[in-house]
Amino acid sequence: MIKLLLIILLGVFYIGFMQPESGKPALPDISAVVAQAGDKAAAGIIEAYRNRLTNIQVEGQGTVTRILPDDNEGSRHQRFILRVYGGHTVLVAHNVDLAPRINDLKVGDTVDFHGEYEWNPKGGVLHWTHHDPRHTHTDGWLKHHGHTYQ
Repeated sequence: MIKLLLIILLGVFYIGFMQPESGKPALPDISAVVAQAGDKAAAGIIEAYRNRLTNIQVEGQGTVTRILPDDNEGSRHQRFILRVYGGHTVLVAHNVDLAPRINDLKVGDTVDFHGEYEWNPKGGVLHWTHHDPRHTHTDGWLKHHGHTYQ
């Protein structure tokens, strides 16, 4: 009886916590991402998301899927969503008090990035995409249409 109850509880745990959330596609296998696209950055972001890692330096490329209103509370941030290889999306929060804004950004544009990934349940946030005036953090950047924004 106890064994049966334990098996049922483990099954419920697996179904409830180990399966992808309803309505969200399963993330691709990391080795498949690297093998198919050679995109170690996307693999790094996917791995960080799966393992709920934060403060991870990442570099890569993505496609703009949505442009959001600026966040004007505290330091001002230009915000947009990037889709990296494998379909994973990440919010970019680019500090426009410390770096130039990407004025001509459009949905469908490609953006190269170097910044810090921070986990959240929606896919994560990429920030520190600018220089650090205090020189205590790794400088980041965004590249769009041949221009570097840092």
